Amino acid sequence: MNKNLLESIMKAHGDTGGTLSHFLGIARTTFSAKINEKNGAEFTQSEISRIKAKYLLNAETVDAIFFDSNVS
Repeated sequence: MNKNLLESIMKAHGDTGGTLSHFLGIARTTFSAKINEKNGAEFTQSEISRIKAKYLLNAETVDAIFFDSNVS
């Protein structure tokens, strides 16, 4: 996961971990675990879809954020 890319997109839209976690309907601590990839936590397909829609992301950007195995 490319945490820095997601955080830069969030910041550009005036969002924080707290606001995005609220939008996704998950606890802030759960969001933190997912964005930091702690204990195997990952965003669900539904959450990724909602993030994509919220920020009007194209497929390439979604892949770069969530599926780029070269970024840790």
